[in-house]
Amino acid sequence: MDSIEFSADEKSEIARKVQMYFHEELEQEIGRFDAEFLIDFFAEEVGAYFYNRGIYDAQAVISKRTGELSDALYELEKPTNSNQ
Repeated sequence: MDSIEFSADEKSEIARKVQMYFHEELEQEIGRFDAEFLIDFFAEEVGAYFYNRGIYDAQAVISKRTGELSDALYELEKPTNSNQ
């Protein structure tokens, strides 16, 4: 997996949310540089866990939908002498 990278706008929005969290939940002020540094740390150290969870969730959705599609196709099947 390549490293997780965000666009400048995404990183700015994430940094704003990190700053807001620190202010509201921890009653601490951190600057944008520190917030971006923290984002980079989490992306590098734990980002793969979130990425993999997204992959697993997508696989589960695809598997469920494939099963539903198989069921729908089976329902369309017409009876023949060979499958009575």
